[in-house]
Amino acid sequence: MTFGDWQHMTPEAAAREVRRRVEAYLPAAQRSAAIAALLDESALAAGFAAAPRGGALRGIPYLLKDLFDVKGMPTFAGSSFLPEVRPAPGGDSTLVRDLRGAGAVLSGKTQLFEFAWGLTGENAHYGDCEHPRFPGRTSGGSSSGSAAAVAAGIVPLAVGTDTGGSIRVPAAFCGVFGYRGVPGEAWIADAVPLAPSFDTAGWFTRTASDMRSAIGALVGLRTSDRTPSGCYLEMPGLEPEVAAACREAAGELTRPADATTRAELLDKFAPAAEIYGVLAGLETWKIHRKWAEKHRGRYGPLLQERLDRARGISQAQVAAVEPSYEAIKLAWTKFFLTYDYLIVPASPFPALAKADCTQANRLRMMGLTTPASLGALPVLTIPVPLPSGMTTGLQVVINRPQSPVVSWVLDVCRQSSD
Repeated sequence: MTFGDWQHMTPEAAAREVRRRVEAYLPAAQRSAAIAALLDESALAAGFAAAPRGGALRGIPYLLKDLFDVKGMPTFAGSSFLPEVRPAPGGDSTLVRDLRGAGAVLSGKTQLFEFAWGLTGENAHYGDCEHPRFPGRTSGGSSSGSAAAVAAGIVPLAVGTDTGGSIRVPAAFCGVFGYRGVPGEAWIADAVPLAPSFDTAGWFTRTASDMRSAIGALVGLRTSDRTPSGCYLEMPGLEPEVAAACREAAGELTRPADATTRAELLDKFAPAAEIYGVLAGLETWKIHRKWAEKHRGRYGPLLQERLDRARGISQAQVAAVEPSYEAIKLAWTKFFLTYDYLIVPASPFPALAKADCTQANRLRMMGLTTPASLGALPVLTIPVPLPSGMTTGLQVVINRPQSPVVSWVLDVCRQSSD
């Protein structure tokens, strides 16, 4: 069901349909791994009835990643203890208020990789969130429940966050559209932080038309009479079927980067995952150090391992990566003097099996996603089908949220799907 389909339903019917879809489209064993909280039918119906009639997203049900506060609901951030060490929400997060003002209807909260620090759908406390069409494979993360819920067709819109790829990877794995904003926005400022210099808010939709409506309502769309100028950068380390599919899909939008641009960007982007690991890891440690010892036994093993590594990050390591960090930011600035957008693959492989959720594969994913994170840039992710029936995605990296590129790309995607 698209945005328009939901908007034609009565409040009571829409409320019943949300609940029905959770039960019909999520196996019982997967519900706690994807859904952190779900409003009851009467509360949902009241929300649909109260949606402002003039709102651009009137009557659209959405699910919210459990990093954002909703008054009267605990925020766990995928952890086992956060409400015990953080004051109860006194009100709704800014993004929740803005969505309500646009007419969208909060339907519940989604699960995530613990404290949003991971690109897979694993969670030691609530279960691993699986791909809704390929059991045994991950949805991707950290916005795992949000991506899975949209891909499964439970809701047409779900909120996520993206620090190092947490919208882009699950969008690619689950075959949905994803939008990542920029650090420092009001929408992310009052969410549970991971690494504040890199944290961003965003969302998922199943269709290009719905993504266009969501961005138009929340960010604003601009158009231009000029066709945007961009190029495609094929990154190393892609599986062959992913490389071929991304190359073909990117060809519908732009041409490959010229040899000089390709060589310069690949050179500057090569250390991005390492740089991000140091800088974001240190920020995350500063947030968690007040809890790390007291609650050591209550973090999942993956989080505990990452915290132990982050604890040891030194100022010497930070100083060592700073020149390369500045070089990446300068490379982006130089690129956008000539081009309006860069297209890069969003994942080097389709959704991973549990056994393949390794540190090596995490670094392969981060090699694709962290260049845009380090550039503090907004990204639109579009799904790319693979011959196997699974999916990957393309990152369309732009220099500002209201770039006319967004409208143009989504229009091309809509025409391709018609």
